[in-house]
Amino acid sequence: MDQSFLMMLSNLLHLHNYLDPTTSPILSSTTLSSSAADATSTSAAPLLFFTLASVLSYLASHPPTKKTPKPSSASPSSSSAAVKPPSEFSVAAFRALSTEHIWAMEAPLRDAQWRSLYGLSYPVFTTVVEKLKPYITQSQLSLPSDYAVAMVLSRLSHGLTLKTLASRYSLEPYLISKITNMVTRLLATKLYPEFIKIPVSRRRLVETTQGFQELTSLPNMCGAIDTTPVKLHKISPNTLNSSMYTSKYGFPSVLLQVVADHKKIFWDVCVKAPGGFDDATHFRDSLLYNRLISGDIIWDKAVTVRGQPVRPYIVGDWCFPMLSFLLTPFSYNRTGTPAQNAFDEGLMKGRKSVEEAIGLLKGRWKILQDMNVGLNHAPQTIVACCVLHNLCQIAREPEPEIWKEPEENGQPPRVMENEKSCCYYGESLRQVLADDLYQRLSSR
Repeated sequence: MDQSFLMMLSNLLHLHNYLDPTTSPILSSTTLSSSAADATSTSAAPLLFFTLASVLSYLASHPPTKKTPKPSSASPSSSSAAVKPPSEFSVAAFRALSTEHIWAMEAPLRDAQWRSLYGLSYPVFTTVVEKLKPYITQSQLSLPSDYAVAMVLSRLSHGLTLKTLASRYSLEPYLISKITNMVTRLLATKLYPEFIKIPVSRRRLVETTQGFQELTSLPNMCGAIDTTPVKLHKISPNTLNSSMYTSKYGFPSVLLQVVADHKKIFWDVCVKAPGGFDDATHFRDSLLYNRLISGDIIWDKAVTVRGQPVRPYIVGDWCFPMLSFLLTPFSYNRTGTPAQNAFDEGLMKGRKSVEEAIGLLKGRWKILQDMNVGLNHAPQTIVACCVLHNLCQIAREPEPEIWKEPEENGQPPRVMENEKSCCYYGESLRQVLADDLYQRLSSR
């Protein structure tokens, strides 16, 4: 029953008790004088008539209507709030879509919609949520785990600012920042060992080297290395050595180094230096370099080329040092011998996999095109995007438009004292591979 109607009846009852004390449970009828009883009895009939008239008047002026209020020009804010549908990004809307409506859709349409919102298909999204949910639950976050992950993915895939995301999801910016930092940290630490691995098992080595040989005609190549500056939206002038973050292209950045296989899947990621560092310096400061130069990583799969054993190696451009485990081109403009030029062409075909992997990374996770996160959280955000990139590549997600990197130029780095023997062996190995490749191509 309508609350206002109940309130009116209650008021009438109090008025009746006030005017007719004989109905009050507090007073005994034996204490009333006969004159008072006569006076109150004469007032009962008018009061009853008044009560019935009020009830009939109320019913006549309040016919049954739908509960949805009509918009009123007098109070636009309240009326619009009453008829406004729930936000597309509210918890309720997300719940309705992900738990009921999503399974009623055709899979291609469902996954296309999910990619447009969060950068990956619904099955891949649920995989991420299932792997992160135990850690998010431990944090006692006030939001559902899948909703928090979806919110962070929308920021990473569209490059949204805290202010935009806070307005869209009706949350405070500080809470958006807290959730973003938590989810990216979990991706960069808990999921990294599972999805970014150096190929040390023989099965993976065979698969990777055979894949590269089909692309390049060069034997035992197991990876391609490259670096890319990840642009920072801004950097505080109070940052220590802030000028070191200015890349060779003129914008503030941090340097990302990756090694990719023939499927454009990263098997090593390093974010350790400001954008002003050169590729060789960044590489020499990485854990991968130290493990390779010290012999901590030794790939057992060796093949014999012209009587020389060739262990698995990675390839890079002329900005990296020539080493026994890292081969670079003879020249950057194909000015070598026919055999050397054939090797350089094959090497660059291998490097194309890592170049395209970086282009897909920045094309899929647009926050890397202009990072609007704090400098302290930039490395973990970049690594988190690399983990998500691998998830998408493993699941064979449709590849987005590739982000075009600026043309790279530079001079070959000088050889360090501790690298001279590795450099000499690498040069010898490179020439053997070049001669063998040229002979095979010439005999076709």
